[in-house]
Amino acid sequence: MKIAVIGGGSTYTPELVNGFLERAESLPLKELCLMDIDPERLNIVGGFAQRMVKAKGEPFKVILTTNQREAIAGASYVTTQLRVGMMPARRGDEYLGLRHGLIGQETTGVGGMAKALRTIPVILSIAKDIRDVAPGALLANFTNPAGLVTEALNRYAPDVPAVGVCNVGITTKMGILEQLEKATGNTVETDRAILNTLGLNHLTWHRGFTIDGEEMWPLIFPAYVESLKDEKDPEWDVRTIETLGMIPNYYLQYFYYTEKKFNDQKKWPPSRAEQVMDIEKDLLREYADLNLSEPPAGLMKRGGAYYSTLATQLINSHFNDLGQVHVVNVRNNGAVKEWPSDWVLELPAKVDHDGIHPLPADPLPASCFGLIAQVKMYELLTVEAAVHGDRNAMYQALLTNPLGPSADKVQAVMDDMLETNKQWLPQFK
Repeated sequence: MKIAVIGGGSTYTPELVNGFLERAESLPLKELCLMDIDPERLNIVGGFAQRMVKAKGEPFKVILTTNQREAIAGASYVTTQLRVGMMPARRGDEYLGLRHGLIGQETTGVGGMAKALRTIPVILSIAKDIRDVAPGALLANFTNPAGLVTEALNRYAPDVPAVGVCNVGITTKMGILEQLEKATGNTVETDRAILNTLGLNHLTWHRGFTIDGEEMWPLIFPAYVESLKDEKDPEWDVRTIETLGMIPNYYLQYFYYTEKKFNDQKKWPPSRAEQVMDIEKDLLREYADLNLSEPPAGLMKRGGAYYSTLATQLINSHFNDLGQVHVVNVRNNGAVKEWPSDWVLELPAKVDHDGIHPLPADPLPASCFGLIAQVKMYELLTVEAAVHGDRNAMYQALLTNPLGPSADKVQAVMDDMLETNKQWLPQFK
């Protein structure tokens, strides 16, 4: 088996390598190909990855390349964890929003839109290479905005098996299991538990949790509400949570408490991108240490907890036909029969050798669906803008985005976005 990692120079890569090392007995991996357009970063991160694998008896080879097509050729799985424009572009997304009095964030609002415009053409080029030199390979996309990117794949590369992956679902699941263990004293294996969640990537509501098929929500939800009441400065107001009867994905704070989140951003610098730049500088220095063969503790500051767990579990369940259930971004296909079948949703899905199968789910209430529908329309317009360099679609996407500018400021934000990102948006020339 060959697995290709596009964006292999990411500081996340050592965690991913660890995940494959832990599953060396169940996955017959022979070649892990790390590809990146930045040869310096690739050599540092890739060299460290090679030392990690060698220290564990070298169950597979780690190959480094700057050639995307060469990396993908013959792969059974392709994972994407890339960032077009790297961290300076993320910082640009954040401050673009701030300049215009809007939320600046890498997956939501105008920042998320800018990232999608840069990213979608690159991901579609990867899908083309899979079609040409690795037909049938599963594309697991971790690149943000994961749901929007998967929507583009669904519409413009439907013949390439693809799934969008985010660590929010597994992080929430692990957090709930930890709380249940404290409350009951019983440890539960993760594959026995299923998180019932639904929505779009970074726009989901958690509404159930089963262990061996038994619903635990009547125990979990009241305890969560009580914990909010005990906090001096809770992340959610209790009335909202009690009314919903669900636990919102923390990214929903950008929509529910927009003014508060924007006021937090007014305190920059440092923005999150600037914080990550400092963290990565330290990590890369550690990775370059020829005596290092284990991921350093500082990697946890980078974020992305359980990233390797989710990535390797997904591939393992697919390859070995395990039928595990994971929260992923995938085409609805009638799982939520009341919603359009061609929408990409984030929801639990069964993963086996035949593919990714979303589980039947009840729709969310109107209070949630109204926001989902608006964001989905923004996503579809953004896909059209990214693929075709369509300025009208871009304008309408900004107009539709609930975190976007007022109508009289759309053109100014659009012009700024195009100018700030012009080196990465050739489709708009």
